[in-house]
Amino acid sequence: MAAVLSLLGVLVISLLVTRVGATALRLTGMSSEAAEFQSRSAFTGVGFTTLESEDILNHPVRRRILMHLMLLSNLGVGAVVATLMLSLPQATTLTGFCTAAIGILGFWMLARSKFVEQQTNRIIAWSLLKFGSFKARDYAAILQLEAGYSVSELAVETNDWIAEKSLMELRLPTEGVLVLGIRRNSGIYFGNPTAEMVIHAGDLLTLYGPNDRIAELDQRGRGRVGDDAHDKAVKAHEVELVEQENLDAEIERDRD
Repeated sequence: MAAVLSLLGVLVISLLVTRVGATALRLTGMSSEAAEFQSRSAFTGVGFTTLESEDILNHPVRRRILMHLMLLSNLGVGAVVATLMLSLPQATTLTGFCTAAIGILGFWMLARSKFVEQQTNRIIAWSLLKFGSFKARDYAAILQLEAGYSVSELAVETNDWIAEKSLMELRLPTEGVLVLGIRRNSGIYFGNPTAEMVIHAGDLLTLYGPNDRIAELDQRGRGRVGDDAHDKAVKAHEVELVEQENLDAEIERDRD
């Protein structure tokens, strides 16, 4: 029984380590999908060669994060194999089999839960910024990224709401999101894109805006549901602008 529980514990720790790595990579501006993919690749030792890998090699902070994941993977993979070998004899018993099956099922549900992922990512991000020994962005003070805003990358997919639309059609600034750049699938980068530019599937966008809104935009699908989400985000941003104006007015009155 102890070996089975040890195996489940190692799996949970492995999941937590990859989540920490993915969150740390997101804090450097990587998209959620790319950060999660690179974190798992480094921890499992797969080592895929992609465009994101080149961005990591050219970024000292991202390179250090993946180096730590690779070092931890040497311990993690070995621990999984060792505990698996120890747990196999115990799993042949009815109690051991039921414990292993229930534990693996629970682990799978935990790994797939969006709610758990959001909450753990929030805690991990706060912990890294509060206690981390590295500075994710050297330009944080310039862009005021501490107040819930960030520069992030968003990978465009075929069924995304933003795919095959021009920036003028999207009207993302009305949601409080600015498009700083577009990297085409060919690798060509357009900084400060014009309103007539069309977003295509396979593009990688560099965005600036509230973290929660960019995360929602990354998950927004096509159709009426996506349009409704856009309208909701526009109304929420209008409320935020009113609150900012009121706060600024209060500051001006205090100065007088």
